[in-house]
Amino acid sequence: MKMNRRTFVAGTAVGAMALGRRTAAASDKVTIAVMGVRGRGRSLCEDFADLPDVNIAYLCDVDSRVFERAVKIVEGKKGKKPQLISDIRRALDDPAVDAVVVATPDHWHAPATILACDAGKDVYVEKPASHNIREGQLMLEAARRNGRVVQVGMQSRSRPSTQRAIEAVHSGRIGKVLMAKAWDVQLRDDIGHQKDSAPPPEVDYDNWVGPAPMLPFNENRFHYKWHWNWNFGTGDIGNDGAHQIDQARWALGVDLPTEVSGMGRKLCFQDDQQTPDTMTISFNYPDKVLLWEMRIWCPYGMEGIQNAMAVFGSEGSVHVGRMGGGRWGYRILDPDGNLILLDTDNAPEQHHSNFIECVRSREAPAADIQIGHTSTVLCHLGNIVARTGRHLKINPETEEIVGDAEAQALAGRQYRDHWATPQVT
Repeated sequence: MKMNRRTFVAGTAVGAMALGRRTAAASDKVTIAVMGVRGRGRSLCEDFADLPDVNIAYLCDVDSRVFERAVKIVEGKKGKKPQLISDIRRALDDPAVDAVVVATPDHWHAPATILACDAGKDVYVEKPASHNIREGQLMLEAARRNGRVVQVGMQSRSRPSTQRAIEAVHSGRIGKVLMAKAWDVQLRDDIGHQKDSAPPPEVDYDNWVGPAPMLPFNENRFHYKWHWNWNFGTGDIGNDGAHQIDQARWALGVDLPTEVSGMGRKLCFQDDQQTPDTMTISFNYPDKVLLWEMRIWCPYGMEGIQNAMAVFGSEGSVHVGRMGGGRWGYRILDPDGNLILLDTDNAPEQHHSNFIECVRSREAPAADIQIGHTSTVLCHLGNIVARTGRHLKINPETEEIVGDAEAQALAGRQYRDHWATPQVT
């Protein structure tokens, strides 16, 4: 992409939300379709069903076995069974649908979002925003040209305790801030080895693969385990790291780096996972540094927290994550490492209600696609460092990797012929 990123955003974001084809009236319920209802998607069904001004009209999945639990949730909270579909185009063709919630594997995030935006629907899409950098750019373009509200599932942007932590950093509470560190240190499973097999009869595997290159069905590339295969997932830097990297970038007040270096390898798991189980990545800015560290074979976390981020200033530091008792919050330490403030709460999740409010108001949501895309680009750059083993130079304006054609090729992907294939230009 040769477009200047700042020029594009400035030229399209102003007033873009007013361009939408259909806007839910303040007196109406917002009607949604949920695409992908296993695991995270099922949780989103519950979150949106809890909102009184939301009507869940469709549940969409290519595995009919996962519908039952999601239907029970929606029926139990709304008293009405949604329509069950396996092709999202049925919901996109329905003029009564205001928005689509996308909780599919990563390789479907961009295609579904682009299709929904072009159909005049708003979108809540899970993190990471995209499977690769170019897809994220296409998502942003689709949202802006159609005047659509697109919220990325980076929930910390709507979490009161995290907002207070970032405010403390930005207010100068810990002095001059030069560095932040995000980490994912937790114990995940060794998935072992599986042979390719026929897909279950309840699964429309062709549409599960969608526009990605076709691979034979394999249980170690299917439900949840797709995270660890490059064809469908982005590894744990995209799965969990998207949250912590977004928080660290937010705290530092930075967008894209000028250089990225480090390593990503499989040090522990001798299994079918392709993505790293260990990473150390440095995102370098002219006057700041953002560090990423990942070890998904450890049970003990870091600084007493599994997945978190810390901001370091001249007068202290701030740690953000799940504190004691699993409560979300943050702590401030003085220059000697002494605790001077612990702030936690279990406030209700506000990210979903923020999205619905913005569907009505046409204002930009807390984790607008521009925010979600930029943070996700960092995840993709970390993966490209891991895959190439090279130091990368970045043009922050064009989002291009400079002077390395092989690395830049990993900023996009090849597609097969499918109805959801993005129109890459």
